[in-house]
Amino acid sequence: MKRFYKNVTTAAVDGNWQVLLDGKPIRTPMRRVLHVPTLALAQAIAIEWDLQGEELQVPAMRLTRLATTVVDLLPERQEPAVLQVMDYVGTDMLCYRASSPSDLVRRQDEVWQPWLDWLERAFDVRLPVFQTMLPQEVAPQAQERLDRVVRGLDPWRLVALHAAVTATGSLVLGLAMVEAVLPADEAFLVAELDSLYQVEQWGEDPEVTRRHVALRADLEAIGQFVTALAPPVGM
Repeated sequence: MKRFYKNVTTAAVDGNWQVLLDGKPIRTPMRRVLHVPTLALAQAIAIEWDLQGEELQVPAMRLTRLATTVVDLLPERQEPAVLQVMDYVGTDMLCYRASSPSDLVRRQDEVWQPWLDWLERAFDVRLPVFQTMLPQEVAPQAQERLDRVVRGLDPWRLVALHAAVTATGSLVLGLAMVEAVLPADEAFLVAELDSLYQVEQWGEDPEVTRRHVALRADLEAIGQFVTALAPPVGM
């Protein structure tokens, strides 16, 4: 798609913020006016549009995609989003550890365990650790507490959480990002520990490198999205 606008600005409208292209508000794929809850997020999205060249690179506008997901899909699809996130409780990557080699076992313990410890401190939820690849049962009490945490998020942070969890394979890391205690660059290193270990052992693979580049960009956008939402907001 060719660029069809010259100027990108922001405006406050009815308690929210809009991004304007030549004075007209951006519309979502469902033709709704894109509104966001903070000036910081509107400005960040405006930068995405302002940096576009003659051809719009829509996949690169990750903040816009996150925001339009909220406007188009929530609250109607809030319950499916919650359930998809909660599916990761029993399969959280951080809970499934290698039994060998010893240096990978040690590295997983050093890098992953602190985030399980953080989860317990932050939400009084202790997730068990297994040395198996088969999904294991998690105590109903842990499930219930995490369900309350997820359902307590406003739609904007729920979308950010969903994106972070699906990107990293970990509900724990997703919550840490939404709580703004896990920066995007560190989230990448924690989530890709096994993959980076394999790169160390066997060298770079072009496909893995491309995936890493995309994942870094996705996590950076999620982190920026969460930061721009502060202070807490509602729909």
